[in-house]
Amino acid sequence: MIEWFENLPNRRRVGAVKWAVSENELPMWVADMDFPAPPAVQKALENRVAHGVFGYSDIPPEWNAAYVNWWRRRHGFTMAPEKLVFVTGVVPAVSTAVRKLTTPAEKVVVLTPVYNIFFNSILNNGRVPVEVPLIFDGDRWDIDFPALDKALSDPNVTLLIFCNPQNPVGRIWTAEELKKVGELCRKHGVTVVSDEIHCDIAEPGKAYVPFASVSETNADIAVTCLAPTKCFNLAGLGTAAVYADNDLLYRRMRRALNTDEVAEPNAFSVEATLAAFNESEAWLDEMNAYVAENRRFAENYIKEHIPSLNAPHAEATYLMWIDCAAVTADAAAFCKELREQTGLFLNAGNAYGKTGETFVRLNLATSRKNVEDGLKRLNRFVNGIER
Repeated sequence: MIEWFENLPNRRRVGAVKWAVSENELPMWVADMDFPAPPAVQKALENRVAHGVFGYSDIPPEWNAAYVNWWRRRHGFTMAPEKLVFVTGVVPAVSTAVRKLTTPAEKVVVLTPVYNIFFNSILNNGRVPVEVPLIFDGDRWDIDFPALDKALSDPNVTLLIFCNPQNPVGRIWTAEELKKVGELCRKHGVTVVSDEIHCDIAEPGKAYVPFASVSETNADIAVTCLAPTKCFNLAGLGTAAVYADNDLLYRRMRRALNTDEVAEPNAFSVEATLAAFNESEAWLDEMNAYVAENRRFAENYIKEHIPSLNAPHAEATYLMWIDCAAVTADAAAFCKELREQTGLFLNAGNAYGKTGETFVRLNLATSRKNVEDGLKRLNRFVNGIER
């Protein structure tokens, strides 16, 4: 099926956010695959379109079962089906959690660098973000547990937005790390919202660990955000789920999501989810293998041709988090000039927290041809800076 990931459709002028760029530009920024969705998903949607009536939709029990079976089979985690709540996306779920599980002016902890939209969810709702930088040794990112303990001890901190696996650095947190995070949050009375949207994008042989699966404590304090959208490229269909084992958290989130009017599916959400989880596991494995090869190629290319940059190996996501400290102190300025001079469009790390100011994020979920093109553009630009 390699041609599925090589022979890509033209995404220009079809409303794709990622590809709303000039003809000479190559977008490798937003976390959006260029791969077509799995054949089973496309077939399910074609069948739904053929029906011809697109009225209000409901959530059938098969939707709950698809999530439960997938996480039990693939990740060894059994969820109670009745405690899954449909939501139109992980970002709406996180924003709802911030609004409903905290009060204005309270503080929300994030481990940085982290998905930039977390800051929007916090600030736009009148809360205060508290950054706890991850520890970086040039090769690996780890949690600074003493710093996290100190941040959580602030009585104004009531929520931790956790990213598992971590976007953008690609760390898969171990069960021991997750358990320790849960113990610290329980100690300080802090609820955890765990964004696990990237969970199924991992290099072959690696598997993520659901936050709520490692202990009774973690299960009791967690709201978990799940979706098929990132790994099967379905973001435009608006389909995700929230899970909370704790009865009170489940009831509060269910009520909050309905109050915010983000708990109703569109006409295609359920069909796409069922086809993804029930029929597309082999496709996902092939996609992960293809991205892993892209990653190996990119890492080797940077080491050989752009050695002033550092691209630590990531275990998960289809993103590269590249350290450009040797050539710039300002990733935003770097990315602006890079785009102007070469047409390569990357994410600047500044938006991901203070620890990202010299990093850029590059998306590998595209054809090898595009990956090679992007790296050659990056090479020309960096070498020009160095001369």
